[in-house]
Amino acid sequence: MPIYEYHCPSCDHKFELRRPMSEATAPASCPQCHNGARRTLSIFASISRGSSPALVPATGPACGSCAAFNQGYCSSPN
Repeated sequence: MPIYEYHCPSCDHKFELRRPMSEATAPASCPQCHNGARRTLSIFASISRGSSPALVPATGPACGSCAAFNQGYCSSPN
């Protein structure tokens, strides 16, 4: 199941929901203020398997362990 990102315009809270693709456009309720939230565009990184390793911006929780040592960049694919 994919994870979708949402933003609540009422309280400015950002959160994620794991939902089936069939519910991707269904309304979401903010877990803090319970008002309607809008789905936002998710950011992702793509790593190619070339001759040299590429550094990509660490944008997700999976990159937290190596980002601290690589100044905000992750060098290992997940």
